[in-house]
Order: sequence, then structure tokens, then C-alpha cells
Amino acid sequence: MIISRTPFRVSFFGGGTDYPVWYRENGGAVLGTTIDKYCYITCRCLPPFFEHKHRIVYSQAELTREIDEIRHPAVRESLRFMGITDGMEIHHDGDLPARTGLGSSSSFTVGLLHALYALKGIMPSKMQLAKDAIHIEQHVLKENVGCQDQAMAAFGGLNRISFSGDCDMEIRRLTIRPERLELLQEHLLLVFTGFSRTASEIAGEQIRQTPNRTRELSTMYQMVDEAVGILAGDGDITEFGKLLHESWMLKRSLTDKISTPYADFLYESALKAGATGGKLLGAGGGGFILFFVKPELRASVRAALNGLLSVPFRFENSGSQIIFYESDMFYGKTTEVVPTESER
Repeated sequence: MIISRTPFRVSFFGGGTDYPVWYRENGGAVLGTTIDKYCYITCRCLPPFFEHKHRIVYSQAELTREIDEIRHPAVRESLRFMGITDGMEIHHDGDLPARTGLGSSSSFTVGLLHALYALKGIMPSKMQLAKDAIHIEQHVLKENVGCQDQAMAAFGGLNRISFSGDCDMEIRRLTIRPERLELLQEHLLLVFTGFSRTASEIAGEQIRQTPNRTRELSTMYQMVDEAVGILAGDGDITEFGKLLHESWMLKRSLTDKISTPYADFLYESALKAGATGGKLLGAGGGGFILFFVKPELRASVRAALNGLLSVPFRFENSGSQIIFYESDMFYGKTTEVVPTESER
């Protein structure tokens, strides 16, 4: 049995420049972090005593005899991609709800691939996990997704990630003083709007509008390094929140699907109560809103949001991990863990 643990992410700047339609011609970059909220995947070979061969448990439960019958697209295509022939039992558990802007779909795919690699006795590199997940989501499932979510889920940490060419990625871990990092965390407030959305539909419209939004996306790209400079410097950390507000105003102008009247109402209410800035996370449309708020004003901002649930979190640095590994002895065989070529 294998259990993988893969973090969710919070994206600060550069979202939208991580789509191939943009970065292949212009280059892209994002600034984001993973947080201590996770997707857990439990995976094992299913003993051959049942009418079904595969048991997949997530928000639904599937019992199937063939991989082709599996309705969950990421599970079905990941099993095919990994060449799995044994019967499988896969369970998913998440700390936060899906489709809420925290990159949960990509965390699921990265975590599942990690577990399946471990089941086969292979230790993939973090880059391989990220690129395999991107391949499945973009090229096999044809989803409207960028590349930042898979990279953040695999690598973990507070990173500047650049994109170019044919999915070439450079992950640069930010090295900032611990007290500066703590100050940033103290100013962040994560609030759930109460509803979820399908990110692929919203992202699809943004992708279609990309050729018409060159000025906005170029500015959002430049904001990544401006934000990195703020965090690495000694100036007022509130400048980070102001820049977050500017970036959100640009992002919500890309299409009319990114925000909603309700989200706009919540955002304006938080600003009036003392928030410096913020953004809807992910593709937009719903889910979680991240606010930048001075610690002494957090209570007034929460009150202005009419009791919406806020979720405390901390940054995390580990990325996707195998947290439980037990060799499968049922068939009288053990599995040797073998590093991939890039790990040797």
C-alpha cells in the first residue's frame, strides 16, 4: 500500500502567463507557494476476489472491470499512462474542497502519479512528476490548464517559476529572511466564498482572449519580479498587498467570467474594512479569495464578510511526498525502489 501527500497552492502573481498559448511566444512567470493543506491518495493492488477489478473512491465510488470504464478522467488516463495492468484500489481524501482555486485537480494528478510510480518501485524526480501531470492534463485530457499548478504541487515551497519554449520550466526557490516570511504569512487571510466552479470553462475563455490582452498579460508578467523584489527587500510589506490589488484589477479585466458580482461585493467589502488587496484564487469565478490584511485589521475584515469561513494556513516546502510505503506481499513478491535516470 502507498499513500502520497500532495499540497495545494496559493498563486500570488503571473497567473495566465503560464498557458502555452502565451509563454511559447512571450515567456511566462508566476510567484506562488504551497500551503499545509493536502490531497491524500491511497493506492494498492486490489486482491482478485471481487467481481470488479478496480475500486476508485473519491466524491463518488466506482467499481469497474476495465480501466476504460473508469469515469474519473485523471484516474483513467494516469493508469493508462503508467501502464498499470493489475487491479487497483485508489482512495482520495482532501483537506479542502475541490474546484475552489487552490490547484486541487493538479495536486490530485501529481499525487496519483507519485503513488503509482511508488507502486512500481520507481522514484521520479519532481520535474518528471510535474511534466507528466502537465502532459496528462493538457495533451491527453485536453483541459484548459496552465503549468504552474503541477509544478507547485510537485516541488512545494515559495517559488518563482518561469516558463518558455515547449514547457521548459525553471523553478527558483525564494530565499528570504524567516522574519520577512513570517510577516508575509501574518498578512494573508484565506476566505471561502461558499461555492465552487469549473476552472476549465473560465480558463478556456481566458485562453481565447489571450491574443487581445497582450498589454495586460505583459504587465502581470512584470509584476512577478516586482513582487519578488518587495519580499526580498526591507521596505514596507504592505507594498506587496498593493501590488496584489493592481494585479487583481488587471486579471479580472481579461474576461467577464473571471469575477462575479458576488465576488466583487466581497472584495469591495473587505477593502472598506481595511484589506490592502487580494484576489480570487485560480481561474476565478468562485472558490477561495486571498486577502492581504494588516493583522490588527483581520477581525474587522472577517466581520465585513458576514461570517464567511476563513481557513488558517502555513506555507509548506516539501511538495508531493510518499508518506507511507509498504511492499505488496500478497502475490508473494516485493518491490524494489528504483530511482529514475534523473535521480541517479
